[in-house]
Order: sequence, then structure tokens, then C-alpha cells
Amino acid sequence: MTKSHRVVVTGMGVVSSLGQDVDTFWQNLLAGKSGISAIQGWDTQDYPTTIAGQIHDFALTASIIPRDARRMARFTQFAVTAAEAALCHAGVKVSELDDPFRLGVTLGCGIGGIDVVEEQHAKLQAKGPRRVSPLFIPMFIPNMAAGQVSIHLGAKGPSTCPVTACASAAHAIGDAFRILQRGEADIMITGGTEAAISPLGIAGFVSAKTLSKRNDDPQAASRPFDRERDGFVMGEGAGVLILETLESALSRGATIYAEIKGYGMTSDAHHITAPDPEGKGLIRAMEAALKDAQYAPEAVDYINAHGTSTPLNDVTETHAIKQLFGDHAYQLKISSTKSMTGHLLGAAAGVEAIATVMSLYTQQLHPTRNLDYPDPECDLNYVPHQAIVCDVNVAMSNSMGFGGHNATLVFSTYAA
Repeated sequence: MTKSHRVVVTGMGVVSSLGQDVDTFWQNLLAGKSGISAIQGWDTQDYPTTIAGQIHDFALTASIIPRDARRMARFTQFAVTAAEAALCHAGVKVSELDDPFRLGVTLGCGIGGIDVVEEQHAKLQAKGPRRVSPLFIPMFIPNMAAGQVSIHLGAKGPSTCPVTACASAAHAIGDAFRILQRGEADIMITGGTEAAISPLGIAGFVSAKTLSKRNDDPQAASRPFDRERDGFVMGEGAGVLILETLESALSRGATIYAEIKGYGMTSDAHHITAPDPEGKGLIRAMEAALKDAQYAPEAVDYINAHGTSTPLNDVTETHAIKQLFGDHAYQLKISSTKSMTGHLLGAAAGVEAIATVMSLYTQQLHPTRNLDYPDPECDLNYVPHQAIVCDVNVAMSNSMGFGGHNATLVFSTYAA
């Protein structure tokens, strides 16, 4: 039987509307701050939704020279910046590794360079096909974030890019976990990235009737599990974790923030955008992750919910948790990071995994913002309004994506 390696989290990097380093991001989450604001960059007068979790002060990592930056779409710039920060946070110096083929990359992305598509389509319409950039394709394809991270950082090991809508980063983290368990790498750079706040991106989600229209009060617009929720708020950014075999982490003397213990994934096989109303796919994903982690449901202390602030998702996720956990569902602490960041689509599970790991590491849980009028069908403890300090030993993070994709990750505090 092949040996299964234990896998731990040794570094994190984040780019978000709540901060561009882990400490700032985490402190803002604990404080219940909102990163939602009016969209800047184009005229939104004709848009029913004019708000988003947009990053207004993004600072590209200094190691990327201007020429290379111009060859990266915004989502790729986010990914490279967060990945470099995560490696630094983990204390990994690629130049000092014995074998760069033991360092890999799995980075999810749901949409890719939609801003580049818009820009190049405008050139095509105005000036003809000869004016479309030769870099158009390699800039907008979703896998280029993983490719550019690998190139920029010198990671020559396994490299993939799951594209599973809002579950992309969760699948990426799960894939990295499996690669390390099997011993195919020692260290993996993993998570997700997205930058879809653009004229076409917002218009598309508006037409799909998924976005909040609470434009007059942006910071109150994302309100998971609240009866007055009217849709999600789009966010952007990247969340990147360094996963590492326990042997590798101990040999380096690395700080271990948490251990990843389980991963489960399923498909609803139900609808292209709506979740299975009975939550059967999510229930099975959570069951699979717990079985993989060798935990009973009663062992779980906290769930970082998918919690989108849409009428269907929040009820479905609540129902699924109740079905799986039974009476223990009412003992769980649950919160939605999206209540403050908005929904980062393919990057959502990356930043939410960081929030989950920080919950375990600090023994604090961030609140669910804007839960002012609880939905009677959402009657669990969603840690409303205020952060809390409590014992957290086992935590779960849920993700659900268009197309019916479900993914669940289980983390625990590290014990030697």
C-alpha cells in the first residue's frame, strides 16, 4: 500500500478588497469590515448593479518588471502577487530547494481574463483582426495564472488549473492535497484567483439575476442567511496557500498553521446555475470529506460556509448542514466570509480556506456581517455581527459552483 503523507499549511498570501496581506485581511474580517463599494473604472449608469468588492489600490509585487506585467491579465497579476507572498510567508526560497520539480502549482480560476477579452474585442471591432494582440490568447486563458506563477517562481513540479466556477479554488486545494499525499511533490502552491469585475462580467451576472441591487448601501448588500438578501456581490482577488508534506515542513522548521485532513467533491447533476434544492450533492461532498479525514460529524466545530447571499444557496446549504449533522448542526459555529469580501468566484475558496486556517490558528471566528433579519429557514448559529473566541479544533470549508460542482475541505489544528 502506498504511504499517505500528512499535509500541512505553512504559508498564505492574499489579495482582496479587505487587504493585501494575511494579517490585514484577517484583522479586517475579525472587525467585521466590508470591502464592498461603488464600482470604479467605467460608467455604471445603465447597470442595475453598481457595487462590488473591487480592489482599488492593488500593488503588484515588486519582482514583476513592467514588461512582464503588461503580459499578464489582472487575474494573473493577483495570482503571482499572492503566490509570491505565500512562499515568503512560508519561508520557502526556491533557489535553495534541492529539486524544483518537487514544488508544484495548482491554481483554480473560474473565468480568466475577461478584461482582456473586452479590450481585444474592441480592437477587433474598431481596427480589424490584424490589430488583435498576439498575446491575447495566452493572457486570457484561465490556466495562465498557474503557468505564470510556475514561470515567475521557478516551480517545475505538477501544475494544473481546475476551472469549476465558484468551486475552482477548492478543487485546486484538494488536488494539491492529493498530490502531496501521494508523494508526488513536497510543496504545493495552491488556491485561486479571479478578476471578473468588468463591464461584461457585471452585465452577464446581472442578466443571470444573481447580483444584489442594493446600490444605495454597498456595505449592507452582501447579507448571507438574512431574509432581506437579494443576491450576491461580486468580488475579486486571490487566495493562495502553501501546502507541504509534514516531513518537508518539519525538516525546514516551518511554522505550521493547520493540517488539511479531508477532501470531498460531487456533482448535483441538477441545473446549470441553481443548486439541488435538497442539497444532496453538498451533503455527499461533506460526508466524503469527513470520511477522508476520519472524523465523525460531531467532531466538527466550525464551518466556513459557501454563504453567497442568494435566496437559493443559503437555504440549500443550511438544509444540507442540518441533514448531515442532525442535532449537532445547532452546536456548530458557521460564518460567511463573502458577507465582507463579496463573492470572488473562482478565487472564493482560496480566501475562505485562509480564513478557515486562521480560525484554527488564532482560535477566533470572524462574524457574518449584515445578518440583521435572520431568515426563518436559516436558523443555525452564523456568528452574527461580532467575532468570537472559542475552541476550534476541526473546521470545514464548503464551496458550490455553477454546473453543480460541490467541494468540501476539512482542516484541523496541528498536533505532532
